[in-house]
Amino acid sequence: PRAELARRAACKRCRDGCADRTPVLILNISFWLFVQVYDTSDGTLIQPLKGHKDTVYCVAYAKDGKRFASGSADKSVIIWTSKLEGILKYTHNDSIQCVSYNPLTHQLASCSSSDFGLWSPEQKSVSKHKAGSKITCCSWTNDGQYLALGMFNGVISIRNKNGDEKVKIERTGAASSPIWSICWNPSRDERNDTLAVADWGQRLSFYQLSGKQIGKDRMLTFDPCCVSYFTKGEYILLGGSDKQVSLFTKDGVRLGTIGEQSSWVWTCKAKPDSNYVVMGCQDGTISFYQLIFSTVHGLYKDRYAYRDNMTDVIVQHLITEQKVRIKGRELVKKIAIYKNRLAIQMPEKILIYELYSDDSSDMYYRVKEKIVKKFECNLLVVCSDHIILCQEKRLQCLSFSGVKEREWLMESLIRYIKVIGGPPGREGLLVGLKNGQILKIFVDNVFAIVLLKQSTAVRCLDMSASRNKLAVVDENDTCLVYDIHTKELLFQEPNANSVAWNTQCEDMLCFSGGGYLNIKAGNFPVHQQKLQGFVVGYNGSKIFCLHVFSMSAVEVPQSAPMYQYLERKMFKEAYQIACLGVTDADWRELAMEALEGLEFETAKKAFTRIRDLRYLELISSIEERKKHGENLNELFLADVYAYQGKFHEAAKLYKKSGHESLALDMYSDLRMFDYAKDFLRSGDPKDTKMLIKKQADWAKNINEPKAAVEMYLSAGEHMKAIEISGDHGWVDMLIEIARKLDKAEREPLSKCAFYFKKLNNPGYAAETYMKVGDLKALVSLHVETHRWEEAFALSEKHPEFKDEVYVPYAQWLAENDRFEEAQKAFHKAGRQREAVRVLEQLTHNAVVESRFNDAAYYYWMLSMQCLDIAQEQKTEMLQKFHHFQQLAEVYHVYHYIQRYTEEPFSFHLPETLFNISRFLLHSLTKETPLGISKVNTLFTLAKQSKALGAYKLARHAYDKLQGLQIPARFQKSVELGSLTIRSKPFHDSEELVPLCYRCSTNNPLLNNLGNVCINCRQPFVFSASSYEVLHLVEFYLEDGITDEEAVSLIDLEAPRLNRSGNKWQEMMSDDAQSLRLNDSAVIIEDDDPFTAKLSFEQGSSEFVPVVVNRAVLQSMSRRDVLIKRWPKPLRWQYYRSLLPDASITMCPSCFQMFHTEDYELLVLQHNCCPFCRRRIDESNQ
Repeated sequence: PRAELARRAACKRCRDGCADRTPVLILNISFWLFVQVYDTSDGTLIQPLKGHKDTVYCVAYAKDGKRFASGSADKSVIIWTSKLEGILKYTHNDSIQCVSYNPLTHQLASCSSSDFGLWSPEQKSVSKHKAGSKITCCSWTNDGQYLALGMFNGVISIRNKNGDEKVKIERTGAASSPIWSICWNPSRDERNDTLAVADWGQRLSFYQLSGKQIGKDRMLTFDPCCVSYFTKGEYILLGGSDKQVSLFTKDGVRLGTIGEQSSWVWTCKAKPDSNYVVMGCQDGTISFYQLIFSTVHGLYKDRYAYRDNMTDVIVQHLITEQKVRIKGRELVKKIAIYKNRLAIQMPEKILIYELYSDDSSDMYYRVKEKIVKKFECNLLVVCSDHIILCQEKRLQCLSFSGVKEREWLMESLIRYIKVIGGPPGREGLLVGLKNGQILKIFVDNVFAIVLLKQSTAVRCLDMSASRNKLAVVDENDTCLVYDIHTKELLFQEPNANSVAWNTQCEDMLCFSGGGYLNIKAGNFPVHQQKLQGFVVGYNGSKIFCLHVFSMSAVEVPQSAPMYQYLERKMFKEAYQIACLGVTDADWRELAMEALEGLEFETAKKAFTRIRDLRYLELISSIEERKKHGENLNELFLADVYAYQGKFHEAAKLYKKSGHESLALDMYSDLRMFDYAKDFLRSGDPKDTKMLIKKQADWAKNINEPKAAVEMYLSAGEHMKAIEISGDHGWVDMLIEIARKLDKAEREPLSKCAFYFKKLNNPGYAAETYMKVGDLKALVSLHVETHRWEEAFALSEKHPEFKDEVYVPYAQWLAENDRFEEAQKAFHKAGRQREAVRVLEQLTHNAVVESRFNDAAYYYWMLSMQCLDIAQEQKTEMLQKFHHFQQLAEVYHVYHYIQRYTEEPFSFHLPETLFNISRFLLHSLTKETPLGISKVNTLFTLAKQSKALGAYKLARHAYDKLQGLQIPARFQKSVELGSLTIRSKPFHDSEELVPLCYRCSTNNPLLNNLGNVCINCRQPFVFSASSYEVLHLVEFYLEDGITDEEAVSLIDLEAPRLNRSGNKWQEMMSDDAQSLRLNDSAVIIEDDDPFTAKLSFEQGSSEFVPVVVNRAVLQSMSRRDVLIKRWPKPLRWQYYRSLLPDASITMCPSCFQMFHTEDYELLVLQHNCCPFCRRRIDESNQ
């Protein structure tokens, strides 16, 4: 049987050495007991290794080449070092069939007929595992994680590194198809691990690590004995009973035969990282082959087609770098490409493809024709409608249907053929022969045209774009260029292996050789640069180069030939070369050279390329001047030199052309003043002065101000010198300039004075203004610097400046809180309204800044000033007086509310805050002044009402708050208070109810009428500290009684009986006796004339004031009467105290009423009246 035949085979396994040591080949032969080691360089035996007692069946090298192992029929495995020394031996229960090293470690798998073992240097013993069938072959995955075992029963078992089975592959027909060789693809670029399996069912199969088969089985015509991959996994070697080794693609497509032998091939391996193949045969023969994979490719302009993986064709666009792959299932033998055609020759057919569209960037090909026929040819060429086959001396022209239309027989072997274009169906071919003959053939013409004949064989040739020149590379590596029409040899260059004309420039070609690229333009010398490979095309600045197996487009700047043309002043030709592709620096050089050569058209194009607008503007201006008849080339060239920075050359040309002023302007603009002075020498003084001025401007701009000042002074530019000195704060320089200037020069002197003021030197400014005689500016200076004494003295001498002095003085006083002095100053200037306006502004600022106490004081001051002015404008100013008085009292009260809501601690009693908030609400019945918050007022009232037992009022305040926008900081407190107040009784404490001292009526806590009695309408008089209702009643004088008479009558103090009654009253009833205490401190007798005047008509809604006559006045006591002695035009106000023993104090300045004790305490705290801030040491007047 086959299995037995295989077991007894003479040569079972072989593997060559690793790449980093002397190549050796290990071979075991069954009838020898030795491991034979050979040198692969010459096949000599290095050393036979003894150690086995029976036939050696298998050997395997470790990946790093430091160890190898051998297995034998004596059931033993021996591990050897690279120095050919045995270091370890272990045994199995049966003969060893195969051994394999893990590719990443020194772990060794050894397989026998019944089991397999895993050994590594880290283990003390070999771990062995039973197998279900005889193991014939084994292979590790490239990551060393899994081991595949091929069985005699046709099963494949995949194990992990520990020997556990992970996957079991059971194949159809396995019993009659023993697995004889398996191998994992070693490539790390593949997405999945691929296992190649060769069995004696004559099949080649592929599987994934998961056990899934890849594709279908590839049927063979022989029994395979060995399968192995190249190092990178791109090809498979397969040998067996067909007595040869075949080369397959990694997908299982057969490519060809490597070597035919006289007996079965039992083993074949590829040398790592090379194309060397070794094979061992049944008869003991060892063969060593080198495979050469030739480049199969084609090129047309910027499209390059080449073979990949032996069966595919890749078309690459060399400009866009796009690639398209055309997959095939057969070996690609020849490729040809032309315009939109692509021809691919395979062993039994030729396929012709065409592009889908005429788009130059289209990369999609489709099959146009298929010629199913076997052709033998050396070269293949495709045209629009024909296929050209070249076989030695013969050229055949075939249509796309495979019909031979034409044939040419040459005198010698054809060495080179190329399509040089032409109409479809009539293309021309350029043919080079070994005898040196060069012909042109048209595919529709049977006659070949001989272009020329040279003595040496043709290797490569190309024709220029205009078909006028022919470049040939011969067998002596010489590049020869001929004129096609005259057959004249134009020039020749050595060291060439390929040549190509530039398709965009008639006179440029390039050739490669000796590791250099050579570019030749016209008859200029060759320019060289390093380049590896062969030049196969030259398009513009791109050179197409084939190096080994890859084609690349190399961008080559055309600088060298461009400069060659520039040296000969051939600007247009140089521009044509530059258009093929040069650097920006080369474009600039071309532009400059053309500009200096006055070749403006070429210069303009070159400057446009590099977008240099400055030079384009220059050229445009020169062309415009030429249109207007100017034709001085020297002047044009001078402008060019100036732009290029060649200033001295430009100046010489300007002078030569009679334009010295242009040279002077150029030097001045460049700040080259020394050169300008040299250029002027003994010129016009005006020009010299202008030059100095320009130099001064330059010194100023480069931050040399002192030098600039001196230059400006010497040039007579005093204003500029003053400005620089003033901006730099040089007072001494300004003094010197001001004193040197004549008084008639008013503008420079005024500028000096301005800078003296700015630099805080008013004395020098005054001196300057006096020199000029500008009294108004002098007054303004004294006012601005607050030198009031000098200003007053000047205004006395010149009364017309009175307003300019006293008005600013008054404003300054007002701003410094010296209001009384400011008022006098305003009055002195006759500006009463300005005095009021200043205070109004200060008051507004105080309100905006929440300084309500200051606002109250300012409003009081305003009211008093309005009262002073009321002598002239009575109605308007009296309205303002009352309005400001009310605002002063409102802001004075709100000051306490604001402190309570904003500050963490309260400085007032709850009763005081309660009274204040009530007073404020009653005062805000019409409109709310700026800055006063009803929310704060209601919040204070609600809190204090709740604390003092006024629950009804507190509930009302909380309800009012619900309808207002409450700040977030009060929100929680208001919501909580609104809820908790519902738990309180709905009434107010009687102790808090205010009493009217005129009619003895108890008033509600919240009065819709405001701060007046609801019964008698008598206005309440409040204490300006606690805001309790004072026991005062205002009375008015009867008509005809003057204030002076009333005071004299009161001062008389006529005697009046005032008896004190018994405070206790006894009351008797049938069953009780009680005493009642009358709490009135003083009982005013009914015969008091004033008491009688307090009566009024009940039920009336009109207020009836208390009016007294002389008798009533005479009956009053001086200590019971308080008088507000207002200045005219106001009348005095009179108040009668109904509780004389309760002392009340009135401020003599603002006429605010206080409880005497409260007033004395406040004066001690503030040393002044809390309302009008009148100091206690001031006079009462």
